Amino acid sequence: MRVGIGHDTHRLEPGRPLILGGIRVEHPRGLAGHSDADVVLHALTDALLGAAGLGDIGDLFPDTDPNYLNADSRIFLRAALEQLHKAGWTVNNIDVIIFAQEPKLGPLKAGIRASLAVLLGLPLDCVNVKAKTGERVGHIGRAEAIACQVVVLIDQSRE
Repeated sequence: MRVGIGHDTHRLEPGRPLILGGIRVEHPRGLAGHSDADVVLHALTDALLGAAGLGDIGDLFPDTDPNYLNADSRIFLRAALEQLHKAGWTVNNIDVIIFAQEPKLGPLKAGIRASLAVLLGLPLDCVNVKAKTGERVGHIGRAEAIACQVVVLIDQSRE
């Protein structure tokens, strides 16, 4: 068994869609980035790659590559899962914390959780999503950015 941790932060800006965990969220500002800037899927991808010792999202999908401009972050997650499976690893469970002052994520957690379970092929009870505000402190608390941390547990059959 191995544990991986992933983190990502993107600033909020007008004119961008807000995508969290593969779900489009109605909000006047979205996350800035080269791809769709889905902090949840970026942190999850990093956690999976890290747990398996396979580098990080920037190694596979550099933000200097024009092929990934406005890319759907689900492609990053799928590629990481493919590498994990090729190496004989399976995902046991994930625990996600999304840090956002706005929008309020309480009503959205169940949808994000369900999306992640489907994307990972996991039962719902193997995926947990928590939301925290910045309590009006720092870039999260001033609603300038959204961040995410993910912890994953993977295991590998040993013959």
